[in-house]
Amino acid sequence: MESNSVAYGASLAGAGFDPIKFIKQPQTIIRILSWVFAIVVFASITAEGYVNSSSEGQVKCVFNRNDGACHYGVGIGVIAFLASFAFLLADAFLPSMSNAQERKYVVMADLGFSGAWTFLWFVCFCLMADQWSKTQDTSGIPTDAVHAVIAFSFFSIGSWGALTYFALVRFRQGVPDVTQNYADPPVDNTSPYPTTYTPPTYPSFQNTGQDIYQQPPFVPNPDPSGQSSYQPPVY
Repeated sequence: MESNSVAYGASLAGAGFDPIKFIKQPQTIIRILSWVFAIVVFASITAEGYVNSSSEGQVKCVFNRNDGACHYGVGIGVIAFLASFAFLLADAFLPSMSNAQERKYVVMADLGFSGAWTFLWFVCFCLMADQWSKTQDTSGIPTDAVHAVIAFSFFSIGSWGALTYFALVRFRQGVPDVTQNYADPPVDNTSPYPTTYTPPTYPSFQNTGQDIYQQPPFVPNPDPSGQSSYQPPVY
């Protein structure tokens, strides 16, 4: 394989880190947006997602007083925030990885996580929108924070879906470069032998005017007296 071959979105030979090129990549921009969206979601719920009513002293979730909805949003947002930062570092170090197998594991992890979080953000958006539509008493609830949670949950579906697409493209780029760069040599049908087989050469015996005689191997010398030298033992 040549040194300029590409595997999983970067050169196989390994390259240095170019910050300008890295920042301009669409995948980097979308990953940073996903990181910001996650901050908005879990920060809004943590800061203004719980209120207490006049009749109860205990704080409750603003989404139909369902604490499970707020816990789900915070959990999804925090994990997405940490994963976005981790995969951002992985994207930065990916060109310096000279081992194609290591790149494959990184891209597969990115593909699996991005696909899973696209679905989980969709569930988060549906849950938040449904619970907010069922909320009866909205007095004292910061509606701007609620709308931000619902809106940025929806935006996260698109951003993580785009990351899933980019990870899938990088994974498909690695497969043909590793498996299709080798091609079998063409078969010569006119040759009596296979192309990879070279028939052995034997010495030619031509008539040089002299008779070539070789004594056969393992032939015992005959007894000149015509008698065997074997004598029976004497008891």
